[in-house]
Amino acid sequence: MRQAVLNLEESMIRQVANAGLGRADVLKFWFGESDETTPAIIRDAAAASLRDGETFYAHNLGLPELREAIAQYANALRSEGAAAIGAERIAVTSGGVNALMLAVQAVVEAGDDVVCVTPVWPNLVAQPTIMGAKVRCVSLHPLNGRWRLDLAELLAAITPQTRLLIVNSPSNPTGWTLTRDEQAAILAHCRGTGTWILADEVYERLYFEPSPKGAAPSFLDLAMPEDRLMVAHSFSKSFLMTGWRLGWLVLPPSATLHLGKLIEFNTSCAPVFVQRAGLVAMHNTQTITPRIVQHLQVCRDTLIPLLQAAPGVQVAPASGGMYAFFRLADQARFGDSLATAKRLVVEAGLGLAPGDAFMVLPEPEARGWLRWCFASKDPARLAQGVERLRGWLSGRGL
Repeated sequence: MRQAVLNLEESMIRQVANAGLGRADVLKFWFGESDETTPAIIRDAAAASLRDGETFYAHNLGLPELREAIAQYANALRSEGAAAIGAERIAVTSGGVNALMLAVQAVVEAGDDVVCVTPVWPNLVAQPTIMGAKVRCVSLHPLNGRWRLDLAELLAAITPQTRLLIVNSPSNPTGWTLTRDEQAAILAHCRGTGTWILADEVYERLYFEPSPKGAAPSFLDLAMPEDRLMVAHSFSKSFLMTGWRLGWLVLPPSATLHLGKLIEFNTSCAPVFVQRAGLVAMHNTQTITPRIVQHLQVCRDTLIPLLQAAPGVQVAPASGGMYAFFRLADQARFGDSLATAKRLVVEAGLGLAPGDAFMVLPEPEARGWLRWCFASKDPARLAQGVERLRGWLSGRGL
């Protein structure tokens, strides 16, 4: 196999989950998904499609009616004065991760310079690495548990030789979110350098700050249709559809046809019955997503104060997403975060994701941190988890 593939690391989150295999007593907060099932109206649409025999290929770019519904959905979230998004800019993909990989395949060649803002979900760094790119990381900086971007540092890292900038906002794992002014500065700079922007905005709707549209700031609020911008989205988080593997990309109109060719050589198309489920999700977004966001805010506001009150824990509320990213003040006593997460599973029955999974060596920005997915159907489970953490810390003199 290619060396870039051989060098890929096994998921650290999976390693932690494997440590808890077969244990029904473990409280599992390691994966980035809710423990609530997909709404029945979405599941019923897929079942009806299968009963109707829709088991054949679809257009590479997706069902026309779904592309149109996604375009309408995207436009409804845009700020006043934003460029309209037509269905000709939408490509339906087999999940958000597939959307991201397709975008990287479309613009990155071996040896290209790629910049990524970290800490970040590891796939975003692995994907250009698989393509043979040279990935450079610009780290966010924690201050009292809250992560911030040094905009000048990021802009200095993006040069005319930089082929692609990858940025995830709201962020997994930190919850950090770009401001509108930061997006404007980044977009203007990348126009000058000729750099593509790949914006992972799958958590756009899971946003807890005041917003007239109920969404985090998006590059789509500022960009022109032919800007070198690709925005990746997913049905997974905002519609509780992680296992369905359905997402989309917003592209420049001139790029959509070529993206369709890539889809042909990757997956051919997303399954029709899954797209039918996505169409119903789009038609019911005003009832489904606000309830999910409201519940997630309750979960966040349950977990964060309890963590803040725990001895030796440093954490700040996330602006968006579904994660609490925190560190133990005396982390050196416990070893790296992967070892700590494994010990928490075995010794406390508590499943968290290690911060080391979200950093790129030799950058140390997430070493010693832990990620807690607070998307729990029952917030009482979060309180129970904190009690297990406090008990584990108490047993070690904290």
